[in-house]
Amino acid sequence: MAAMAPRSSSMLSLSVILFFVFFLSSSPSLSTRSFEVISGVIPSIAGDVHDLLPKYGFPRGIIPDNVKSYNLSDDGSFEIQLDRPCYVHFDELVYYDRKIKGKMSYGSVSGVSGIQAKKLFIWVTVTGIKVDSSSGMIDFYVGALSEKLPAKQFEEVPQCKSKVYNGEAAAI
Repeated sequence: MAAMAPRSSSMLSLSVILFFVFFLSSSPSLSTRSFEVISGVIPSIAGDVHDLLPKYGFPRGIIPDNVKSYNLSDDGSFEIQLDRPCYVHFDELVYYDRKIKGKMSYGSVSGVSGIQAKKLFIWVTVTGIKVDSSSGMIDFYVGALSEKLPAKQFEEVPQCKSKVYNGEAAAI
């Protein structure tokens, strides 16, 4: 009976080792990170999206402060997940959906979805954004139309507000 104890002990050790090897290799967070890096996606663990924006010619404050995660592919396609939809007041009241998508290149974003601006009494969907660094302005496109706003408005990361009160973004 004493000869059996070391054998069962070594079997138990082997079982524990195999369990950890299997657990670590199948861990969703580890396998997802590896997949994203291999597939050419920069995962959000690479840093804050607000620090990434200036590398593409955009001011840090073009996206609100409640970013949950983001992904940026090699081809410039991106997706930003916010904790919740929200409002920010720049020159215009702007609505950010929970998910913002588009395709980014230096100084330009096309195919934008998830951002709307209030013009007079209607909400218009922002479809593109282009930075004009020579004039210090940013063009926001709504289809074929655009509006220029000073880039300085977007230097600070704005606080996300959950509702609108008297035409202004308001916290709850």
